[in-house]
Amino acid sequence: MGQALASQTGAPAETPRIWRKRDIDGDQTPDLADYVNQGETPTMAEVIARLHLAGVHTGLGAFSPPGTRPPLIGLAVPEGYVLPAGYVRHYQATDDGQRIEPILMYSPHQPPLDANGQPVAVPADRVVPAELAPAGLPLRRIVVPAPVDPSRGGR
Repeated sequence: MGQALASQTGAPAETPRIWRKRDIDGDQTPDLADYVNQGETPTMAEVIARLHLAGVHTGLGAFSPPGTRPPLIGLAVPEGYVLPAGYVRHYQATDDGQRIEPILMYSPHQPPLDANGQPVAVPADRVVPAELAPAGLPLRRIVVPAPVDPSRGGR
């Protein structure tokens, strides 16, 4: 019996049992096709949910389903800007694969020091607010690109 998945309406939906097909050499390595029935066209969120239900957290299963982890919004960091110690560029992409400008974040390994040589209090998301940006960084917030609409000739 398959495991239950929530449908788009929130009601549990039964996941059909997937019969594994193997090559003639007997390779038992799981494949994405092991989690999708032939002729079925699940969304990426449904595929990732099936992988997680099956205990798969590598490959595609390492990702959160689309829309569950929105991009962080912060200060844009120009590529030519030399970051002082304690800061990093954080690169992100949209759910449909578009690159987003890197944002300024505190380093997870070495937070910057204040004027007294003490570590700066770092917020939980590590995003640097404009008022605490290092000197010389142009203060401009990133803009997340709109989703690509495949029906209009997008990717």
